[in-house]
Amino acid sequence: MQKLLRLQKNADAIDNRLARGRKKDTDDHMRLLLSFAALFLSIVLLQLSTGGVGPLDALSGFALDFSTQQIGLLGSAHFLGFFIGCWWAPRVMGSVGHSRAFAAFTATGAIGLLAHMLVIDPYAWALMRVASGLCVAGCYTVVESWLQAKVTNATRGRTMGTYRVVDMGGSLAAQLLIGVLSPASYVSYNLLALLCCATLIPITLTKVTQPEVPRAPRLRPMLAVRRSPLAAAGVVVAALSGASFRMVGPIYGQEVGLAVDQIAYFLAAFVLGGALAQYPTGWLADKFDRRWVLIWLSVAAICSCLVTIFVPASSQTMILVTAGLFGLTTFPIFSVAAAHAHDFASSDERVELSAALMFFFATGAIAAPYLASELIEFFGPAALFVMIALGHAVLVIFGVWRMRARPTVEDKTPYVYSPRTSFTIGRLLSRNRKP
Repeated sequence: MQKLLRLQKNADAIDNRLARGRKKDTDDHMRLLLSFAALFLSIVLLQLSTGGVGPLDALSGFALDFSTQQIGLLGSAHFLGFFIGCWWAPRVMGSVGHSRAFAAFTATGAIGLLAHMLVIDPYAWALMRVASGLCVAGCYTVVESWLQAKVTNATRGRTMGTYRVVDMGGSLAAQLLIGVLSPASYVSYNLLALLCCATLIPITLTKVTQPEVPRAPRLRPMLAVRRSPLAAAGVVVAALSGASFRMVGPIYGQEVGLAVDQIAYFLAAFVLGGALAQYPTGWLADKFDRRWVLIWLSVAAICSCLVTIFVPASSQTMILVTAGLFGLTTFPIFSVAAAHAHDFASSDERVELSAALMFFFATGAIAAPYLASELIEFFGPAALFVMIALGHAVLVIFGVWRMRARPTVEDKTPYVYSPRTSFTIGRLLSRNRKP
């Protein structure tokens, strides 16, 4: 009996130690997330300000009689600034540190927002949108560099999960924000500028010490082509879909007779559909050949484009459903393509490969809005989705051809949702993929 009692005591002691260990892990994770609260709050505010300016510019351009091509140019200018910021931000951080770099990029974005109603000219606005793109890329580079320096392998997954939810939530709210902003109004742009300035408050008041500045990744675009030509093509098509829809989608909405609040829901449904697609797409991409997943996503995207074209504008519910389906089928393509490329990469190439894929995405995103606006001007609003459908048709054909060129790998890297935020995102995601 005494022996049984001693065994029971030992078992109870072990259970207590395990419970204390689990509680300590939970407490440590909560403290870590709280220490990142300032960074996450800054991301939400940044998304609200810079995420809202794209659709607001499109609606304001319409109100100010800008041509469709000029409105498309604004979206392309944003991604030009984004590309410059992705390349330049690590170097600025290396010169002045994280906090000062963040302040400089935020100030650049706020100036671009405030200047809109001072100079009513589409080409001046394009320069201002370069500033907003620079702000987005620079701020995300700083935040992701900060996260990378502070997370450990034990906390990386949960921290990145929280980061993705915060980023997606901010993006969704930014699309809804335009429903309450008046186009071509100083007050509207002033509100977005105030939100942009507010991103400085959490960062400047945080007690988290600044990390060492990481080495900037080398930009080797051809690395992506050498590892997977299909992945490089996939991220370009992902840019064609996402950038043209988010920057030129409001023009489509205006042309088919949607009200401003309906356009807000139209854009938000796209983001929500993309968020809902991540888990099932990840399961499919880990279970089946990723090239087939890419091909069938593109086939589904073509179908969603065709449905969107033929849905009558009077049916608001169906328009929202089709926008959600469009996001569901197009949003995950970047992550699936990135996962496929990493299947063929060595562990020491992952950061530079992520930067190379982002380069191709940024290149496609620069061209897509202007090209879409040109097509809408000449062929009508349906041309937006015809262009996107043709891009996916090319990806389907190229994907089938690549499947005949070489077999896929058996030992795949885990699927990871890849935000299109900066060239340094690869540092945060590289350890989520096995070598």
